[in-house]
Parts: sequence; C-alpha cells; structure tokens
Amino acid sequence: MPETESKLINLYEHPGHLLRRAQQISVSIFYDEMGSELTPVQYAMLRNLAAQPGIDQVSLAATTGIDTSTGATVCARLEEKGLLERKVIPTNRRQRALTITADGERLLEDLIPGAQRLRRRLLAPLTGPEQLQFMALLTKLVQENNEQSRAPLAPRETVR
Repeated sequence: MPETESKLINLYEHPGHLLRRAQQISVSIFYDEMGSELTPVQYAMLRNLAAQPGIDQVSLAATTGIDTSTGATVCARLEEKGLLERKVIPTNRRQRALTITADGERLLEDLIPGAQRLRRRLLAPLTGPEQLQFMALLTKLVQENNEQSRAPLAPRETVR
C-alpha cells in the first residue's frame, strides 16, 4: 500500500467526502453572500452566457459542466425570470440560441461584490500562498478528472 494511503476507515480521509462537505459549505456561503435570486447553477449558467452571447443551450450546459436536460431546465427558469432569451436557431429547430437580457446583465453586475465576498470567505482559512496553491491544485484535480464526470466540461474554444 502506498504511504499516502491508509485503510480509509476515517471518512474524513476520503477526498470525495471532503469535496462534498466543501461543496455544502460553498453553497451555504453562496446564499449568504449572493442572496436567493439565483441558485449556484443558475449563476454559473448566466455567467457563462454573458461571456458567450448567442451560444446554444446544449453548448452552454457543456461549458458549465452540467447535463443537457438540467441545462434546459435551468435555461427555462432563467427565461421565466426574464434574465435570458431563447430563440430557435433556423438551421436547427431543435436548438435554442441564448442571449442574456439587460436585467440579466444588471443582476450579474450587482452580484459581483457578493461573488468577491464568497471567494474571500471560502478561502479565508488559508494563507495567501495556500489560497493560490489550493486553487491551482483544485483546478488541476478538476481538469485531470474531467472525463470521469457524468457531464464532462467542454472547453469553451471547442463549443458552438
């Protein structure tokens, strides 16, 4: 057995369990700092849409790392809230081109301070150098394990 492994009797030695707990903490802080107008997934979809106007909803879901059926549901909710518009793509009537509305852009702008506070609060237990190292390692962990996901994240440059 490699020296970095134990018998994993203690649940808090399992990286997946710690990642799940970190996600729970992150979501809790998200609502504290960002309010309840958007869920974390809605925020991620809207933020990605703002960066890629006109993207279709299948590609938007892929660049956000969620499955297409969840993506469609999230887009419908955002449309109901008046934060995005979906239009049929004439060359493919099954796809919808998405654009963020002025209200959606305004909301994202209003949420920037909350997003900054969220990041600061979540990373506060770490020193500055630890924060940089943690973000680098977390990014590497996600990127290197991307294909293991049920909804692999599609790189932005290959989607459209």
